[in-house]
Amino acid sequence: VTSVPELFLTAVKLSHDNTGARYLHLAREDTNNLFSIQTRNMKNGDIYYIHSSGMLCGQPSYFCELQYNERIFSQHLQNRLLPDHTYSVVSGGDPLCIPELTWEQLKQFHATHYHPSNARFFTYGNFPLEQHLKQIHEEALNKFQKIEPSTSVPAQKPWEKPREFQITCGPDSFATDPFKQTTVSVSFLLPDITDTFEAFTLSLLSSLLIAGPNSPFYKALIESGLGTDFSPDVGYNGYTREAYFSVGLQGIAEQDTETVRTLVDRTVDEVIEKGFEDDRIEALLHKLEIQMKHQSTSFGLTLTSYIASCWNHDGDPVELLQLGGFLVKFRQCLKDNPKFLQEKVKQYFKDNQHKLTLSMKPDDKYHEKQAQMEAEKLKQMVGSLSPKDKQLIYEKGLELRTEQSKPQDASCLPALKVSDIEPTMPVTELHVVLAGGDTPVQYCAQPTNGVVYFRAFCSLDTLPEELRPYVPLFCSVLTNPRFEEEERFRVLVRMTAQELSNGIPDSGHLYASIRASRTLTPAGDLQETFGGMDQVRLMKSVAEMADVTPVLRKLPRIKEHLLNRDNMRCSVNAAPQQLSRTEQAVGNFLGSLGRPHVVEKPVHNGPDGSTHVCGSQIVRKLITDPSFKPCQMKTHFLLPFPVNYVGECIRTVPYTDPDHASLKILARLMTAKFLHTEIREKGGAYGGGAKLSHSGVFTLYSYRDPNSVETLQAFGKAVDWAKSGKFTQQDIDEAKLSVFASVDAPVAPSDKGMDHFLYGLSDERKQAHRERLFAVSHDSLVAVSHAYLGTARSTHGWAILGPENAKIAEDPSWITR
Repeated sequence: VTSVPELFLTAVKLSHDNTGARYLHLAREDTNNLFSIQTRNMKNGDIYYIHSSGMLCGQPSYFCELQYNERIFSQHLQNRLLPDHTYSVVSGGDPLCIPELTWEQLKQFHATHYHPSNARFFTYGNFPLEQHLKQIHEEALNKFQKIEPSTSVPAQKPWEKPREFQITCGPDSFATDPFKQTTVSVSFLLPDITDTFEAFTLSLLSSLLIAGPNSPFYKALIESGLGTDFSPDVGYNGYTREAYFSVGLQGIAEQDTETVRTLVDRTVDEVIEKGFEDDRIEALLHKLEIQMKHQSTSFGLTLTSYIASCWNHDGDPVELLQLGGFLVKFRQCLKDNPKFLQEKVKQYFKDNQHKLTLSMKPDDKYHEKQAQMEAEKLKQMVGSLSPKDKQLIYEKGLELRTEQSKPQDASCLPALKVSDIEPTMPVTELHVVLAGGDTPVQYCAQPTNGVVYFRAFCSLDTLPEELRPYVPLFCSVLTNPRFEEEERFRVLVRMTAQELSNGIPDSGHLYASIRASRTLTPAGDLQETFGGMDQVRLMKSVAEMADVTPVLRKLPRIKEHLLNRDNMRCSVNAAPQQLSRTEQAVGNFLGSLGRPHVVEKPVHNGPDGSTHVCGSQIVRKLITDPSFKPCQMKTHFLLPFPVNYVGECIRTVPYTDPDHASLKILARLMTAKFLHTEIREKGGAYGGGAKLSHSGVFTLYSYRDPNSVETLQAFGKAVDWAKSGKFTQQDIDEAKLSVFASVDAPVAPSDKGMDHFLYGLSDERKQAHRERLFAVSHDSLVAVSHAYLGTARSTHGWAILGPENAKIAEDPSWITR
């Protein structure tokens, strides 16, 4: 039992006598309790991926097809830098290897890896530990005997000299320069992550080397203008047994590969000679101390992720949690030896022979070659089957489809009841005052552990239409307010454009959903402008500009409208004793902004968009555009992906409407009881479902989906299923429990009162909505299905991100981008 005062918790480390299972409990005054089981996998990524996909009720054949350029590079980097054991295989499964696996291998893998002797149990929160240990022992662990799983990962043998490799990838259709699509990085193997203080030191050292515009590698590589952004996996990686550090550039010309390598070596030499500025080191340590004070609602989840790798490689997870001790020791090392960090740089980056240079360039035929290899592999596998084998597979497929279509009996699972949910929600006390005369500031006294949280909300009411697309860019350069620095601006634009392009494969369903909702509400149109494919394309075009002066000139104009206290309201969450000092600081801040009266377009006054103080609340009504008319639109973004991201959006009713609660329950019901089976289990997509926004946009979506038109048809079937009412009271109760899990999710002290500040939702409105959620019935669900979800009833929008599709190309109702 170890106290960890800096994180306000007590760690209890246990082991199970019969099985050898390890257990860590972190006792902390937090009602958001957490339970997890971790098992250590090794060597065969294909079996692991098939196994995990099966556990998650999916068809893995399509999951692992999708490797975009960042992932391809990261995967090869790890495979090549750690080639001797488990890290040499594709952790997500290789489509060319998966067909070779057998049922016996899968069974054996499960028996040895998913066993208590190979497990680490983790619990967190304020529940009674003894009761849980008793239940875990009686219901699970006493059914097993100890085995030797032999899953420990051996050490990587260090190299005698550096190595280099070249790989290929598919072309990036969003690249700002088609002739600059090469990526190169230099990576170094570091010590075992179970050496916790050394790992802490190297993680800090990595931040000093690459984080922020004043870091050595930022200045040497990013500001060189050779590339668009750092290479994937930049910095310290502590998830493998031995950690590694990687640095390089993406978006470079192929001929500049050697220049980047030279810059990396030169920067290492300069750091060894000059070291780091004291204020940068102190700023980083201060940031860590602030992070330790921050109270997060997902603190338990953060901790289990933080300790997982070290613990699974037999390190001490409690030692890893004692950050306060690490900080003290680190400061002492710097005091005893001013060249402490410079010596680490020399040891690990200058004298280290285990050094990998990896480069990747695009191949126009990459995806075609991958598809051809997979097709040939499939042909070979099918060709080796006898007629009897084929008939058996066909029959098994029919059997699987029949099983997938059967309703599942969940009555054997432990579950809450709707009656277990608290009927009323806790009240959050808010106090609103006018600062500087007429700027509303919402104050919320909370136990924030000494940290003050300030937010400012700036209205776009007066902002001219042509400036709106550049607001996200303005926000990204706001901490570099010298707008005349053209070269710094170019660097930031290139990085932003590259990050947006890289993010599409992971967030394609969000981009599809945003696009599909664009023509349904004014907010949807703005969301597409700020965070949709339009923004991706805009940033690409700005990054390609020979002269960015016209864009730079827009930024001070945006500043005049946004950083203007006439268009601003604020919120503060802080400890009670901090509020008076904070109020004075906020007043000073607002006073420093001045009050330039800039009006370049008519502003709707009164009920349409007013904000005023009434008692202790900010009373706001939604801003509407009287001229906006919703319309239907179908958009297909052609992208070089082997799978699709599909979104269909329907305009329904907002949060305050009585029907909103039924639509929210219906979205969850459709996800769990229809869409999951149709889109994931049968269709082979990675995921899919339905959701409802505050503004009343009902979204149906799929993620990493081998289908597109078929998925849109599945969305239609889902609506028909909802209208037919083919769901039980138990289904409804499960959907309510799921929705209330979100509604009643713990809120961090820093975020209390944000629903009121951001959306104008008072506790009274939220309680009324809560009561409507409880009251949702079978009849009301069928009624809202008929009233809002049919194509004849409401306005719909559709969007697909993915490869060419003959059916869509032939349909004139689709716009291809």
